[in-house]
Amino acid sequence: MSHTYEKISGNKVKLTFTIPAEQFDEATQKAFLKLRNRINVPGFRKGKAPRRMIETLYGASVFFDDAVELLFPDAYEAAVKEFDLHPVDRPEVDVDEIGMGKDLKFHLEVYVRPDVTLGEYKHLTIYPELQKLTDEMVNARIAEDQDKASRTIDVDDRPVQEGDTVNLDYAGTVDGVAFAGGTAQNQTLTIGSHTFIPGFEEQMVGMQIGEEKDLQVKFPEEYHAEELKGKDAVFHVKVNGIQVTEKPELDDDFAADVSEFETFAEYKDSIVKELQEKIDKSNDAAIENALVEEACKNAQADIPQAMIEDQAEYLVRDMAVRMSYQGLRMEDYLKYTGQTREGLAKMYEPEAKNRVMSELVLEEIRKAEKIEPTEEEIEKEIVAQAERMGQDPETFKKNLTDQQKDYLKDSAAIRKALDLMKEGAVIEEKKEEPAEPAAEEKPAKKAAAKKPAAKKAAAKAEDKAEESSEQADAAKAEDDGAEKKPAKKPAAKKTAKAKETDAE
Repeated sequence: MSHTYEKISGNKVKLTFTIPAEQFDEATQKAFLKLRNRINVPGFRKGKAPRRMIETLYGASVFFDDAVELLFPDAYEAAVKEFDLHPVDRPEVDVDEIGMGKDLKFHLEVYVRPDVTLGEYKHLTIYPELQKLTDEMVNARIAEDQDKASRTIDVDDRPVQEGDTVNLDYAGTVDGVAFAGGTAQNQTLTIGSHTFIPGFEEQMVGMQIGEEKDLQVKFPEEYHAEELKGKDAVFHVKVNGIQVTEKPELDDDFAADVSEFETFAEYKDSIVKELQEKIDKSNDAAIENALVEEACKNAQADIPQAMIEDQAEYLVRDMAVRMSYQGLRMEDYLKYTGQTREGLAKMYEPEAKNRVMSELVLEEIRKAEKIEPTEEEIEKEIVAQAERMGQDPETFKKNLTDQQKDYLKDSAAIRKALDLMKEGAVIEEKKEEPAEPAAEEKPAKKAAAKKPAAKKAAAKAEDKAEESSEQADAAKAEDDGAEKKPAKKPAAKKTAKAKETDAE
């Protein structure tokens, strides 16, 4: 068996194969043994007809296609290994010469990882958006603990006030007719949260427990339900109960209750440290992203569409996984948003192209700088990945496949490439864009009847569609490994159309 290599472009190659006649004849015999039980020959039980009889009845080429498919994987994989190719799609095979007693000759064209021409990637000047820790951040974080430590108590000696949580029944009508989603019992509503449409909560202030009242409201012009836009409505409400949230004082007792510290000062210092570590990590990622983005602008590569589509499909799968964490199925999301999976993948293609270019450029920098991670660096990457997945590092390491180990080794190498880029980088403060005139504030699109949970989850998932998922990255390590393997079967053009073999 022999094969030759020809580069057609920066991302496409041609491979030509010649397989000796003896080897092809042997593969044809294997194809006969594999298929004979499925072929009907009059006068013979299935699997008992001689090969020559079958070829006479159905044509000499009846086993050729299967013989090619038996020979192709080993031939293709050998060529890929010899020429150090990295295919990014499935090849389509064209047979040039085939026949009993003849050498099998075929060729294929396949897209491979493209050549990358690096530009400047050291000593870059970047303008990332960096965060700074503020008192507001610290106070907001403390307020979270304060809310968790708060308790709710019933109030029965006064009317509804701003900030109260009210248990109520309501029934809405438009022109005296009830509408879908406008009726509920034992609903909870925090007055002042603006959860319901404008005017609803304000008119409840002053109501007593057990009191019933008609609230006159108007749906916003931009309301999500077309039939209710701008309509006047009446909601008959009844107050069943009033509760108020009692928050603890921010003192040493509070600190001891919500943390391991005895004083509020120590507790606050721990919050400052916690937030600063998160900000430092976020800023470091922003710097790395800005450096890679700048290096990509300076580089050139002809990226195959197959690589972009493959990455876009990965992003769609990643989105589906993250939505599942919220209890939403991709099918429901597509239904609510009126999209298709194909359309979603198309929408992701610009981001997918950027991701592919980033990977190619970082890999090329790794090659240019001859970067190889040490055992200690690989071990550090394994521990970091285990922590991201919430697993014990030793157990995680023990269960790693060879493919996952290669992936993490590559991750450690890319980490070194990023560190190299950061060494000489000049980091400038991002310039402020001129502020645009404030647009006229529009009425809030709030409803008395809440949106279905699935729709809210869909909206939330869509908002988060751009975010990266550490769990998905870990899954990618498991699913993709360091490098895609050659396809075991070609998308082969038929060489000799076999006649219909099922005569029953």
